Amino acid sequence: MSKTPPPCALTIAGSDSGGGAGIQADLRTFAAFGVHGLSAIAALTAQHTRGVTAVHVPPVAFLRAQIDTCFDDFNIGAVKLGMLANAEVIHAVADALEFHAPACIVLDPVMVATSGAKLLEDDALHALRTRLLPMATVLTPNIPEAELLLGHRIENADAADDAARALLELGARAVLLKGAHLDEGDIVVDRYVDANMDAPLNRQYQHDRLPLEGHGTGCTLASAIAANLCLGLSPAAACEAAIDYVADALRRGYRPGKGDVVVLDHFGASPWNRG
Repeated sequence: MSKTPPPCALTIAGSDSGGGAGIQADLRTFAAFGVHGLSAIAALTAQHTRGVTAVHVPPVAFLRAQIDTCFDDFNIGAVKLGMLANAEVIHAVADALEFHAPACIVLDPVMVATSGAKLLEDDALHALRTRLLPMATVLTPNIPEAELLLGHRIENADAADDAARALLELGARAVLLKGAHLDEGDIVVDRYVDANMDAPLNRQYQHDRLPLEGHGTGCTLASAIAANLCLGLSPAAACEAAIDYVADALRRGYRPGKGDVVVLDHFGASPWNRG
C-alpha cells in the first residue's frame, strides 16, 4: 500500500559531533514536524557540550555535489542555511541556490560564537550579506549577528525595533530578530517584520527567560521555521509556531554531557506529542 510522502526540507549547515546543534538538531527538528530531512554538510566540527575543538571544511565541489544530488531526487519545500565557514563556501551555496531556485530559504547567519568571538572574516560577511541575504524568505539573526550585519550596536528595545526594520531593507522577505542577547528583564522578545505588511513593526513574540544556557536553539528555530514553511504556513505563522516549539523544547531540555549547556528535547516538544 503506497503512502503519501511527507514534504522535504534540506539543511545546509555544519555537523555537531555532540548532537546538540547543527545538522543533527536540524534533522531532529524536521522529523518532529513530520518533514523528511535532507542534509548537505558544509562543515564538520569536533564538538561537545564544553566547546568546539576542531573544524574541518570539506571541498566546495563535494558540498555542491551534496546539494545537487538532493535537488535531483527530492521535491524540496524549503532550505535551511546554517554554519557556512568562509566566503568560498557561501559563494558555492549561493550559486547552487540560484541554479535550483527553491521556493523558501531560511537563513540563520551563524557568525558569532557563544563566547562572543566573530566566526566569519570580512570577505565572508560581505558574501553572506550580498549573495545569500537577498535570497532569504526568512532571516533569523540574533543580536550580535544583527550588529555585524548592520555595522552598529543594538543596546535597547528601541534600537532592536529599528534594527529589525533595517535588516529587512537589506533584502530578505522577512526578518525574525532573536532577542535572547538583549536585556529586557524576565522576558525574551523576538521581533518579526516582513515586506508584505504596512505596520512599522509587525509582530513581537514574548517568552519567559529561563535560568539556563541552551545549546542549538538558533539551529532548531531556523529549522522549525523551514519545516513549517514546507507544511504551507506563511512566514509569520511559521515563525510563531517555531518560537513556541523552541520555548517548549528548551523547557523540556536536558544536560547530556559534562558541560552546563542544555540540549533541547526536540521530540518531547513535537506537535505530534502536544496534540
